[in-house]
Amino acid sequence: MSEICPKCGLPKEICVCNVLDRETETKIKVYTKKAKFDKYVTVVEGINADEIDKTTKSLKRILACGGTNKDNVIELQGEHKLATKKALISIGYKESSVDLT
Repeated sequence: MSEICPKCGLPKEICVCNVLDRETETKIKVYTKKAKFDKYVTVVEGINADEIDKTTKSLKRILACGGTNKDNVIELQGEHKLATKKALISIGYKESSVDLT
């Protein structure tokens, strides 16, 4: 017997809650900042708290870099603004919701 989604009540195999959450997502802000020892960090804000762990893991794998998530903010090692936007779109986020600053 398959698991049931607590949000929609459908089996997990046909659940569309994650897709709907991504479509109704608020603006996702992607920017870089300088960290210790003149190293750059790419920061991603605005990802839903339920999806942040999975999104962090996917971004780290796609971009081949280290990173973490703290306080609903994803920090990726290195300067990856454009690549992060492309990766977020490939994961399933709308291009109009991803904002580079």
